Amino acid sequence: MTTAALPATAAGALRRLYFIRFGFAIAWAAGLALTAASLTPVSIALLVIYPLFDAVAAVVDFRTSDPTGPRAALGVNLTLSLATAVALAFAVASGIPAVLVTWGIWAIAAGVVQLIVAIRRYRLGGQWAMILSGGLSTFAGTAFIFMSGSSSASLSALAGYATVGGIFFLVSAIRLGRKTS
Repeated sequence: MTTAALPATAAGALRRLYFIRFGFAIAWAAGLALTAASLTPVSIALLVIYPLFDAVAAVVDFRTSDPTGPRAALGVNLTLSLATAVALAFAVASGIPAVLVTWGIWAIAAGVVQLIVAIRRYRLGGQWAMILSGGLSTFAGTAFIFMSGSSSASLSALAGYATVGGIFFLVSAIRLGRKTS
């Protein structure tokens, strides 16, 4: 593979991954929205599945990334996602506020990592949406933590968060299409 072909190849792989992430986020958000009223076996499974999916996406991304790219940050993201899945499995026993705090911490940390990765990949194109998504994730994470202390703490905010994140993946995938054509 020549150096000139690498960005187009990386952009194509990211484009496919981003379309998959969009589809998953929308389907997941719909499932959580339907079960967000309380912690049920279905909502608990969905809560744990989301960071596990993110971990799988990080592995796929790592394997298709340019060796000079953001692989270290993708490794951090993998670790964060796996740790979050475990933490959520325990947080559900304490209730929705604990889930929101756990998710919030993850959203903040993952948002920072996403910003780093997107900035490193900016030359591929389509990354402005990922930069916005990473930045918004840090704000959303903070909101989830504050929301956890409210009497109206709800999982439905997580469905909205996933929907917005999915839309950013879709926008980025479409923008990356220009690089692969």
